[in-house]
Amino acid sequence: MRKLTIGIATAALFALGGVANAANIVETAKNAGSFNTLLAAAEAAGLAEALSAPGPLTVFAPTDEAFAALPDGTVENLLKPENKDQLVAILTYHVVGQKIMADDIPDDTTEVETLKSDGDTTVTVVKTSTGVTVDGANVVTADVAADNGVIHVIDKVIMPSD
Repeated sequence: MRKLTIGIATAALFALGGVANAANIVETAKNAGSFNTLLAAAEAAGLAEALSAPGPLTVFAPTDEAFAALPDGTVENLLKPENKDQLVAILTYHVVGQKIMADDIPDDTTEVETLKSDGDTTVTVVKTSTGVTVDGANVVTADVAADNGVIHVIDKVIMPSD
């Protein structure tokens, strides 16, 4: 197993500055039309502005269908203000502090450091001849370019172990 460690501090996700372009990660997700739940969660967690800021970032983005597949009430519960810390932990677990294109991922298994601040901070990326998975979620569309990084669309919400 290879370990890809990214020396970007978690604070980089929250670093604001510069002017966001119309095609940043948030705008790209909005334009796609299939990430409404992810975007609502990012707003509730206070992360939408950071995802619009200069990157580079990689977002493993679950679709609305992926969120709908969670147990009943999960999304509504996570969106409550009292659960903001848990929501931030889950969402930052979907974000990497550098731009990683599909061709950058080596064949085999790679541990990739996310911007989650503590506990389980790495996702397991497996690339085989049949495709790529991230913590068991299938990458259904790779390399959706944005001005501040890239989105890889995944078919389920990945959860840190803690």
